[in-house]
Amino acid sequence: VQLQASGGGLVQPGGSLRLSCAASGSIFGFNVMGWYRQAPGKQRELVAGVASGGITNYADSVKGRFTISRDSAKNTAYLQMNSLKPEDTAIYYCRLYGGGYDSWGQGTQVTVSS
Repeated sequence: VQLQASGGGLVQPGGSLRLSCAASGSIFGFNVMGWYRQAPGKQRELVAGVASGGITNYADSVKGRFTISRDSAKNTAYLQMNSLKPEDTAIYYCRLYGGGYDSWGQGTQVTVSS
């Protein structure tokens, strides 16, 4: 399965962006689609994940601001990011894992700056 991430860009503090991650091919059984990010000089960290059954989890730093969702019919996950802060600046990666899957998409740059 290949993943294609899109939707990054430059946004002012307080603004919003929506990231998309489309998976090619069919996905079966239990799995998780997640978004990770890596800022310069920092380790990659989990931002949010959504399981095939719909359960979600978020990093504490984004709770209440980011919302992850998925459209199983389209094999696509979304990350709605609101109230963006400069510290959200990073390369964002999507990942499909669990149930025998472990694929990463290419990164998409998110820059929050005035």
